[in-house]
Amino acid sequence: MASAPPPSSKVDAVKQIRSHEVAIAELNALSPSRTVYQKNGNLLFRTTIQKALASEQKQLDLAKAILGKLNTS
Repeated sequence: MASAPPPSSKVDAVKQIRSHEVAIAELNALSPSRTVYQKNGNLLFRTTIQKALASEQKQLDLAKAILGKLNTS
């Protein structure tokens, strides 16, 4: 999905993490034959569920890393 701007506070980081977790759960609930579109900028591109899951997981890992940095500072 689209990459959101980096969170500026811990609350924003937690909201972003929850958003990615929900997106992952929703993608896991889809049937394999379902069409998935991923937003890139202002455009939507057709993709597979696996690629969308990988992208969301990457965004989730980044958000968790940012939260970790905010917690240590």
